[in-house]
Amino acid sequence: MAKKYTSTLRDWVNTLVWAGIIAIVFRSFLLEPFNIPSGSMIPTLHVGDHIFVKKWSYGYSRNSFPFGSWNLWSGRFLASEPKRGDVIVFRKPNDSLDYVKRLVGLPGDKIQMVAGRLYINGEQVPRENPRPYIIANLPKSLRGVGYQMADAKTGEITVIKGDKIYVNNKPAAFGYTIEYKSDDVCAGNPYECQVIPATEWTETLPGGVRHSIVEISDDTEYDSTPLFTVPDGHYFMMGDDRDLSSDSRASVGMVPRDNLMGRAWFVWYSHNYYAPLAAVWTWPNKIRWTRLGMSVK
Repeated sequence: MAKKYTSTLRDWVNTLVWAGIIAIVFRSFLLEPFNIPSGSMIPTLHVGDHIFVKKWSYGYSRNSFPFGSWNLWSGRFLASEPKRGDVIVFRKPNDSLDYVKRLVGLPGDKIQMVAGRLYINGEQVPRENPRPYIIANLPKSLRGVGYQMADAKTGEITVIKGDKIYVNNKPAAFGYTIEYKSDDVCAGNPYECQVIPATEWTETLPGGVRHSIVEISDDTEYDSTPLFTVPDGHYFMMGDDRDLSSDSRASVGMVPRDNLMGRAWFVWYSHNYYAPLAAVWTWPNKIRWTRLGMSVK
């Protein structure tokens, strides 16, 4: 009986060990899941999006592995250069935090923001096609009830309910993101829970990558900056939500090549408020079904 118990225990331990090794190898060399905790990449990525990161995109460094923060070695192997416009997950310099931003500056580039406009090597980056965008952060208790607001000038009635926005009882023709927070959070810090009108633009980076950005205004903290020169072996990263992103303009700084972890690939899961994944009864309400499978560009 004792021998049978010992054999069963050994089998379980072996199974767990091999499962752990396979998981580490898979996450280190192939795909790693990453969840979006902030709105810095709106409208490309929303809070609550879960994405897969392609670990082979730029080769491998110590930051590709779970023990990367141990600083065991430097450099990359099987390395390839990222391209301007790539959405990249990287490790913040001198920290263990992982970030996701868009690469806008390559080594040697001169980067500056002037009155909300991005300049690369002295040339203003074109942006066009302005359209309304709404960033809605609301108390969770309003998810089923709905939130209504009226435009004093036009008389339009906007209703935010569930995962949708309606204008005069019709689906909104503009972009938006909706996130529900706990009522306690909203009561304790009303700034966290508000509806923010913004403008979505289509920006075209040098090299031809076109992507959307969001601007609340052209006169916020990071809309005018000093002139940055990107050092050799480093990259300049920015969030697509230009007014609510801590990136290379601020505390993140220039990102060393070794800190790149991989390129964002697609959204495999997305929710508009947190609840345990095992709480299956919440799925119909919280899951953003239309975002599942969306590629990250």
